[in-house]
Parts: sequence; structure tokens; C-alpha cells
Amino acid sequence: MNSPSFSFAHFTRTLGGTLLAVLLSGCAATLPIPESERTPAQLTPPAVQTPDRAPSPPAPVTSSAKPSEDLPAIKQVDLKPNAVLGLQAHFDIWERIRMGFAMPDLDNDLVRNREVWYASRPDYFLRMTERSRPYIFYIVEELERRKMPTELALLPFIESAFNPQAVSSAKAAGMWQFMPATGKYFDLKQNLFRDERRDVLESTRAALDYLQKLYNMFGDWHLALAAYNWGEGSVGRALARNRAQGKPLTYSELRMPDETRYYVPKLQAVKNIIAQPDSFKTVLPLIQNHPFFKSVPINKDIDVELAAKMANVSLKDFKALNPAMNRPVILAAGTPLILLPWDNATMFENNLQSNSDGRLSSWTAWQAPRTMKAEEVAKEVGMTAEKLRAVNGIPPRMLVKAGSTLLVPRPSQKDSNVTEHLADNGRLLLAPEVVLRKIFVTARQGDNMALLAARHGVTAANLATWNDLQTNSKLTAGKKLAVFVPSKESRRLSKAPPGPQAAGKSRPKAQSGKPAKRSDKPARKPAPRVAQR
Repeated sequence: MNSPSFSFAHFTRTLGGTLLAVLLSGCAATLPIPESERTPAQLTPPAVQTPDRAPSPPAPVTSSAKPSEDLPAIKQVDLKPNAVLGLQAHFDIWERIRMGFAMPDLDNDLVRNREVWYASRPDYFLRMTERSRPYIFYIVEELERRKMPTELALLPFIESAFNPQAVSSAKAAGMWQFMPATGKYFDLKQNLFRDERRDVLESTRAALDYLQKLYNMFGDWHLALAAYNWGEGSVGRALARNRAQGKPLTYSELRMPDETRYYVPKLQAVKNIIAQPDSFKTVLPLIQNHPFFKSVPINKDIDVELAAKMANVSLKDFKALNPAMNRPVILAAGTPLILLPWDNATMFENNLQSNSDGRLSSWTAWQAPRTMKAEEVAKEVGMTAEKLRAVNGIPPRMLVKAGSTLLVPRPSQKDSNVTEHLADNGRLLLAPEVVLRKIFVTARQGDNMALLAARHGVTAANLATWNDLQTNSKLTAGKKLAVFVPSKESRRLSKAPPGPQAAGKSRPKAQSGKPAKRSDKPARKPAPRVAQR
């Protein structure tokens, strides 16, 4: 017979092993099934698979459900900035963001003012937070990977209300609102086919690069945010003024425009509402703590509408995840990845594989060999002038200059993709179409062809041709000659610079839920020198 002590020890080991097995089996139940073990959808080439029911989503690593009553309640603890929670799961993205708060709080009347503004508009706040659903998990992941404060995931609320198509009056674009020059500085491509200031992945990369750079420069997140809005050169000069006057070198003590003065208080107000929504009688949408989209590679040019159909998503939803597209075709050489909802990515990949031998694009890029009218181009590429203008954004009475890249129907015999050079550097160059009118001028005593031509802004050769004369013909006083000069409409067009449409880009009005940014706002381009603290 075993001794009591041996029996108790045996019982303890047995119970411990049983509990460990139960815990491990419970953890395994929450892991997603590997894609390699899933049954692929059966496709009939070249048709596109469109099932009656969307495929089931992969099981998330974390759950949004409440903990079971027979499990111990999770104890709420105060965490230091960027504290690690170990294996504790976040039930939604908002909890995960709260746990990563690491900026010092700003507490002043401007914050209270913005809290009241947001809290008094619960429908707007709900729409704004709901609009963040496709993007916010990815942004939080990137912030945590870089060990940056998760408050920065809320910055697109202030910049654009999480609208990647937002464009300000100062031409800042995307959910991070990059100016054209600053976008180029941070390697955001802006060309005929795409504007990466709107791209979800690229604009987030550039924004976090810039914010980290500003924090390294100023050593203070509030000053870094002020510089993101106002420009680092402006913040550097404001700090230099305070230093010279013996004033504190803090955000609240700087002299700055009202837009920048309210900028950090807006972010602080949103942070406070996200931290304690019940205190502000605000409802946050449930956004689960797992990826919304998946990056899918493409190796062939493909029409946007066809890509959406092959993924079984609406065109609106497809464009929401791929807002950088400027044209109805995706060029693989310039955009080798597209984003798709997680549930639809596998379907797209299977459909793409099934149609690997087919042609997926009805468009191609074409370069103008000379300066031409739109009607001439249309005739040469086999489409109507109206369609050519609409697809490429060519206004009336504008010439297409030599070297311009245009989107045109893809010839049946052309199988190759658009080259990387055109995909990355395609530009539409336009010039006013000159309309001439005939007038008559009178030669003066002592005039010759060169003097008379110069007086009216034409060449002697043209003047001679128009009047069937030689350039060395003698003129008598009072002789009338025909001269062709630009009409008033032509002069008006030549003085007006090509607008956004002429540049081949559609510029919708900003829909960010905030006043459009002032046109005199400095571009977010790093200044050569900034006063150091």
C-alpha cells in the first residue's frame, strides 16, 4: 500500500497534467486553420467564381466575445507606456489601442472644447470610427512593431476622418493628408496611374516615418504633432523665439496658427473619448482585433472592375482598400500588390490562377509621338475623342504634348504588360490649343517684313507666307497685310495653368468632416535646418 504522501503527490501530478492538457486543447481551438489544409474552391475556367455565400473567415487569434462565466475575470491593471500584456487577449481593437497609450496627456480648455464638440455629435463620431474599420488594425500593428505610441492610430481621425480619398483645399491627399512635395520626399509615387498618398500601406509607412523623424528631432510628441501639421521649420522657429525670450519650450507655450493650436487638443479629445466612451455617452463600433485585409500579389495588368469581380467584392469596397488607383486598370509593374478583404483573398487568388492564360486588361499605355489634338490621338488609337478625354482627363481645347502617356484600348495582338518605366513615370502633358483669327495691319513708312512682323508678334516667314510675299519683299507705306493672331479665348487659355483635371487627376472635395485646410499651409517637407532644443 502506498504511503499517504506518495498518493497526494501522485494525485497532484495527475491533476496538474489534466489541467495542462485542458488548457492546451482550449488554446489550440482558437488558432486559425492553415490555408494549406483548407479545401480550395472549385473553379471552372475561365469563369469567375461567385458563390451564394461568402467563405467563412479564418478563426481569429483573439476573440471579441466576452469571457465565459466559469473562467476567472481578467483583472484590470494600470499599465506603464508600451507595457507588454503577455498572452492576455484583447477583445477588440479599442482595448488594444488603450493599452498602448504612451503620450503625456494634454489637459486644458481647448481639449474640453473639442471633447464637447465630438461628444455632441455621436452620429458623426460613430460614422468616423466605423470608417476606420478596414485600416486601423494594420496601423496599430505597424505602431507596435515600431514601438510607437498607439495614440498615433487615432491621428487619421483628425486629418481626414479616415477617408483615404479626402483632398484638402491645399491639395493634401489621403487619410494621412500628405502634400504633393512631402509625399515625393517620402517616396510616395504620384503619377498618371496611381497616387500613393492615398495608398493604405505606403501612406502609413510614410506617415510613421515622418512622425518618428519629427519626434527624434524635437524629443516631444506634442511638438512632433505640431510639426506634422504646421511644418518642422515653423515649429523650429517658434521654439527659437521662445528660447530667446526665456519662455518654456512646450507645445502649449508656442505662438502658432489656430489650426495647429487646436491640432493636439483634437487628438487628445478623441483619445479621451476612446479611453472612456461611457463617460462621454459615446458608442464605439465593435472592431475585432484581427486583420481586415490581406495583400495579394498580381503579375499581370488587370482591369479594376474585373479584379473586384474576381474577388467577389463590390467596386466601392475594392476601391476603399485600393484608393491609390487613378485609372480603370491596375498595372502590375507599378502596383504588384492589391489589398482584399481577408475572406475574399483566397477566392481572388484561385480565380487569378484559373485565368492565368487569359488577358485580364482591356487597357494599355500609349505615348504620343508628337503634339496632337485629342481628335487625332483618338483616331490613331481607335476610340472616340469623348472617351479618350473622359478616361484620361483631357479638358476641351487642350493639345496632348509629345511624350505624354495616355490610357488607350489594348490591341488584340498585344500580350505584354505595360513596362515599369511607363507605370512609374507616365505623365500627361497638355498645352492650350491656339485658335487664330485673321486681322489686317498697315505698313508704315520705312517698314520691312521683319519690323512689321515683330510689331505684331509673328515671324517674318509666317507673315510672308500669309500674304504670298518673300521675306525680303519691300513694303510701301499704307500697304495692308493679313496677320493671324491668337483669339481672345486662346490668350485666356494660354495664361491659365492647366487645372487638376488637366493634370490627369480627379480631385474630389475634401470629405474629412473638418474644415478644409488653408491653401497657405506650408508643405510638410522637412526644412534643411531646424533650431534644436
